[in-house]
Amino acid sequence: MEDLSMKRSWQSRDWSRFIKLFRGLTFYERFEQAVILTLIALIMLVTAIATIHLIGAVWHLVVDVGIDPINQTVFQAIFGAIFTVIIALEFKHSLLVVLAQHENVIRVRTIVLIALLAIARKFILLDLHDVTAMELFALSAAVLALGVVYWLVREQDARVARDAREQAHLEDNPAAGYEPERSSS
Repeated sequence: MEDLSMKRSWQSRDWSRFIKLFRGLTFYERFEQAVILTLIALIMLVTAIATIHLIGAVWHLVVDVGIDPINQTVFQAIFGAIFTVIIALEFKHSLLVVLAQHENVIRVRTIVLIALLAIARKFILLDLHDVTAMELFALSAAVLALGVVYWLVREQDARVARDAREQAHLEDNPAAGYEPERSSS
């Protein structure tokens, strides 16, 4: 009985905190939050369906067919389904971060990471006998370009965070930025 009252207390605190945050938002910010919550619910539904499909495929593989390590297409299909679930989870996580931190946009780094995951999934599903050299080159160029963009965005985020820490340190410690003049004698 004690667990039930504690759970209700936690839920009511969480709900009241959500209502307080929601009241402080403008109409458009409320609209954005509602859209993000809707997207999260839809992604959760798609992820649940994809996971159920994955469980069914693995169950069929193990019980009905038996695991055949020579059959590469079966493993490609299973790993492709796993990557689909991982991509959906990463996308949902990025939306949760936007919701929790009250940001207005999803970070570019997250979008690039999701794109890299999608291309990695494509590489796993590729049948090297059916792909042309140009397609392989195009996918490789896309991975390289996305990797460079990811690195640049990560470096910029690190630089911004470092500058913010230094600025906060200077504001907390005004004497830290002060250097006395040296005499030339």
